[in-house]
Amino acid sequence: MRTALRLASVFAFLVVLSVAYASDPGGTWKGAFEFEGSSVPLTFNLQTAGNSVTGTVEGLPTTPAEIHDGKVDGDTVTFWLNTDYEGQTYKLVYKGTMTGGQIGFTFGTDDGSWSTTLTATKNGAPAVPDVAGTWTGSFEFEGTSMPLTFNLKNSGNTVTGSVVGLPTTPAEIHDGHVDGDSVSFWVNTDYQGQTYKLVYQGKVSAGQIGFTFGTDDGSWSTTLTATKSM
Repeated sequence: MRTALRLASVFAFLVVLSVAYASDPGGTWKGAFEFEGSSVPLTFNLQTAGNSVTGTVEGLPTTPAEIHDGKVDGDTVTFWLNTDYEGQTYKLVYKGTMTGGQIGFTFGTDDGSWSTTLTATKNGAPAVPDVAGTWTGSFEFEGTSMPLTFNLKNSGNTVTGSVVGLPTTPAEIHDGHVDGDSVSFWVNTDYQGQTYKLVYQGKVSAGQIGFTFGTDDGSWSTTLTATKSM
């Protein structure tokens, strides 16, 4: 009985330890966001003590900018900082979600007049692009512009969701995967009484995905550039 209790205690300790480790944002994180057509790299130097987060952010007009009211709650990290821009001081509020070696930040001015997103990876690790969201674009088919909407979700390297605008709509995404700056998946759609498997290969860049897609037998293919809805 005592042995069983000891084993249970050890197991509980390991579970708590693993959760705490997985939720520790301490360290150096790097990422970039788009501002007025330019990519702005940021470095987050974070330290943790319990649920408190301190440190700095480098790369803003005021750099390094000191973090205030930093907190970690489960897989969520929040803080704010001040930075100057064109002679005015702005309070930027950050909220990040930690998943598998990266933090997906949404941040912007505290009055909500401007916001953006950024995916930061630890110690300069290769980024897993955050393709989650709604992306829209169109392709030419028999002289007609065909609009498509991609409703994407990603958890780590796995991509799920649907494509709206094909003859079968919404078409569910299968085998979705993101690798570096590439995203791939396939869908089934019907056309003139026949079912076709369409294979999508996309390159992710700032605010857009350049897709090449077509039938899996290679008999037809086209391209499309999808942009992310804000």
